[in-house]
Amino acid sequence: MNVESKLFFNRELSWLAFNTRVLNEAKNTKIPLLERLKFIAIYGTNLDEFYMVRVAGLKRLYLAGIAEYSADKLTPLQQLSEIRKYIHNEQYQLHDVFNEISNALVKENLIFKNFNELNNEQKKYLKDFFHSSLYPVIVPIIVDSTHPFPHLNNLSFAMAIKLKDTTNKIKFGMVRISRMLPRFIEVTEGIYIPIENVVGEFIGEVFEGCEVISYTPFRITRNADMEIEEEEADDFMEIMTEGLKARKKGEIVRLEVGKNKDSSLLEFITSHIKIQSDDIYEYSIPLNLGTLWQIIGSKKFAHLTLPVFNAKTLPPLNDNVDIFNAIDNNDIALFHPYESFDPIVNFISSAAKDPDVYAIRMTLYRAGKNSPIIKALSEAAENNKQVTALVELKARFDEENNLYWAKALETAGAHVIYGIPRLKVHAKIALVIKKVGNEFKKYVHLSTGNYNPATAKIYTDISYFTSNEGIANDAVKFFHTLSTGYAQQCKLDSILMAPMQIKPKILELINEEIKYGKNGHIILKANSIVDVDVIEALYSASKAGVKVDMIIRGICCLKPKVSGISENIRVISIIGKYLEHARIYYFKNNNPQIYFASADLMPRNLEKRVEIMTPITNKIVADKLFGILKLQLEDNTQAHELQEDGTYTKLMPNDNKFTNSQEAYENYINAIFNNSIKAKDTKADKLLKRMIGES
Repeated sequence: MNVESKLFFNRELSWLAFNTRVLNEAKNTKIPLLERLKFIAIYGTNLDEFYMVRVAGLKRLYLAGIAEYSADKLTPLQQLSEIRKYIHNEQYQLHDVFNEISNALVKENLIFKNFNELNNEQKKYLKDFFHSSLYPVIVPIIVDSTHPFPHLNNLSFAMAIKLKDTTNKIKFGMVRISRMLPRFIEVTEGIYIPIENVVGEFIGEVFEGCEVISYTPFRITRNADMEIEEEEADDFMEIMTEGLKARKKGEIVRLEVGKNKDSSLLEFITSHIKIQSDDIYEYSIPLNLGTLWQIIGSKKFAHLTLPVFNAKTLPPLNDNVDIFNAIDNNDIALFHPYESFDPIVNFISSAAKDPDVYAIRMTLYRAGKNSPIIKALSEAAENNKQVTALVELKARFDEENNLYWAKALETAGAHVIYGIPRLKVHAKIALVIKKVGNEFKKYVHLSTGNYNPATAKIYTDISYFTSNEGIANDAVKFFHTLSTGYAQQCKLDSILMAPMQIKPKILELINEEIKYGKNGHIILKANSIVDVDVIEALYSASKAGVKVDMIIRGICCLKPKVSGISENIRVISIIGKYLEHARIYYFKNNNPQIYFASADLMPRNLEKRVEIMTPITNKIVADKLFGILKLQLEDNTQAHELQEDGTYTKLMPNDNKFTNSQEAYENYINAIFNNSIKAKDTKADKLLKRMIGES
């Protein structure tokens, strides 16, 4: 590393800044109340994963005695200290915004209450509910010399109980609450009470002969980052299954507990689990923020969310067109979730039914539940077509789901590849081989996102269909490489494949742009940028006068606006209705100018995964992707600009000209679909017209 460490933001603190931007959207009074609550739910689930993986990893590094870890030279212990301080400080904001939203929801007849705020009739209802629906399934435990403190799985939700028996002796116990139970109990329409309030009020009837003095909920987080010794694995499916079991027993890395004046409850919990005091977080709002989706998703309060956008299927894929004929006529790019995911499902299901299709091959990273893609692949295998599916068993937190799908596909007769040793296959690609006349014709789908219809409704991603001969031949070679296990050394001719090709190509493209100085322009849209070599190259580009625009949703270790280093680099992050997930890379003076990829600009993607980056030579598709970049760079409503000190400033409209890139694309796709484009004097509409190649 040649650049001084002070020119890098810390990876973990940059991620925390991203999660702060998510939390800040909960403060946005211009969006409906349940949309604001949604950002609190996202914030909470994001933080769960951060502690399970990133904090757990830092703790292991510290225990292993590793003194230097990150590009900014912070040691694991220093990073842990900064992380804890950051999250503890942010708790005040979290409490304030949750309470603000809760108070505003009262006017909409959606009310969070505690048991003591209810009337007698409501209390009676809850007593009956407790006996009929909770009493049979909760697990009460007295903790003493004959009843040890039980093992709690990762993200377990429970209650600590302080009791007094008939001899006035103080005892402690706990109640385990199943995740299958609702987090909030609806007392009457629109009035919700946390489940621990209900259990706490009537739990004395379970601990017979005892008086309940106090209670509080708590939740533990364990290290969930599995370590798999692949070299020693004879049966990879078996070792992954064992790894999933081990995850439930990982070391505890965080304790969340409800605030309670009775400090002995916290002392009881911490006397039985090993946890550092800095990793204890006391909350005066409900624990497990991700469960707020129970409220957010209620159809009764749909008017308190943004209108659901119905994704459109546009020409040339509409009107029950033969998808293979459409791809033969021209390359096709889709921008999800504005454009429907249905054509991708149709691509695989049509191939499964087509008597002229001989083979279907695809990668599956996160297929989701009730997957129509898996159903189509199974049908194809049962129809005696050659089906090859790489199901990535190492896809974090989808391992169990992927194990299930792998077994289902094998049962149907598909050839299943469970991954590549030492590499995670993150590439998104599907190949259909069809007999046309006397020849085999190859059709390819490539994407920045997963083959998952559910996430395709909320993630922005690029999909690309082509029968380009060079790309198709590379697709065949790619799948042969996966089958033989030699992905580590593979190089392709038309598309680029990590770990061998993508990073060198990106560095080459940046260095080529440097030759053009002030006439150079680079635009990079990604989830994260961490790779030191790429950052150094971008600093060199900036110093040469190249304009560098970056749309980085999450982690950004690059420091923009540093005099003499990066004053020509601008970084924005867009946080909005949809999760920005597409990766698009533009280099003005290259031919082709534009690429899209499954890979972020991180060492793990560029060096430790199988990824694909695709050059776009088709002008219509290139114009569309470039238009997306230009529109997002014009965003002055949901965009936040990164400053030299690491803070983000939310951009404000100039002269009351609002550009919300996500909303603008929704409006434009609707207009295209309805064939009624109305001209408006805004930069957004001018850019949008260029997207579909109308200029």
